[in-house]
Amino acid sequence: MTAVVLAYGEQPYLFDVVDRLLASTGVGVRVVVVDNGCTSPSLQPLRDRPGVTLLEPGTNTGFTGGCNLGAAATDSPYLAFINSDALVEPDALAELVTVAARPEVGIASASLRLAADPALLNTNGNPVHVLGLSWAGHLGEPAARFPDELPIASGTGAAIVLRREVWDALGGFTEEFFAYCEDADLSLRCWQQGWEVRYVPTAVVAHHYEFSRNPAKFYLLERNRLAMVLSLYQGRTLLLLAPALLAFEVAIVGVAALNGWLPLKLRGYRWLVAHRRWLAAHRCAVQRVRRRSDRELAGLLTARFDPSVLPLPAGGGALNAVMSGYWGVVRRLL
Repeated sequence: MTAVVLAYGEQPYLFDVVDRLLASTGVGVRVVVVDNGCTSPSLQPLRDRPGVTLLEPGTNTGFTGGCNLGAAATDSPYLAFINSDALVEPDALAELVTVAARPEVGIASASLRLAADPALLNTNGNPVHVLGLSWAGHLGEPAARFPDELPIASGTGAAIVLRREVWDALGGFTEEFFAYCEDADLSLRCWQQGWEVRYVPTAVVAHHYEFSRNPAKFYLLERNRLAMVLSLYQGRTLLLLAPALLAFEVAIVGVAALNGWLPLKLRGYRWLVAHRRWLAAHRCAVQRVRRRSDRELAGLLTARFDPSVLPLPAGGGALNAVMSGYWGVVRRLL
């Protein structure tokens, strides 16, 4: 199998990540490192290292472009995508391959732990909200509470494995996203095409997790959230969700204005308008290959905002209750 790792900016854990991947047990691993603009350390030691291929596109291709580039550089039957700050346990990749090998499974997602305390989860799969938001599932909770393999709405892009045939059928990550929401988008398209996304508790990966709120992240998160919703949902679903989607946009614009990132929110709208032809073509391509309807997949999505991850204003409990009731009506009408 091949593990794809991206290197951008400061990479204090990169060599340890590569070492651990190459030392994996139960499966032979080659590593493709994509230099998206690594400033430190020098990647020169990787250039001639056995088992490692270094790709240097000469520009920052983003998370999506870098992963797609790395996957295209190999014909391995299994592909792993591992963050450059995610340290795999020796048998983690073998455990993921075992699950990904099942014909009904499309994506196998690791038990991502907090490197500062590996007994605690970074995520056991990312919930996806009906309005397109996604977050780390059960962040900071004891991993021992979740000992069973289970289907999840979205795998974590920090540590997943797919069969090559699944990756090819999905067309890889949606490259236009650049970064953020790409794992939720890939996972939901996987479900739509008839495969499952599974959490694998025995595949332990320690992640040096940092939740950043840089301005570019707000721009990409909001832009990609809307692009995902507009391309993945069927027309009837979009029509039924339109009042909630519009109300949420008004609320987000208000939050952006209060917190100083309104220009970035508006920039996202401009991008969507400027790329409307791509979005329409992408939507047609996604809908053409789907094998499961929104009605069949509605149970994967949540209508509740997690206050531990997404701070809610006063009355947030009532908001969750209203949104859950609304989504219940929509599900009956799908």
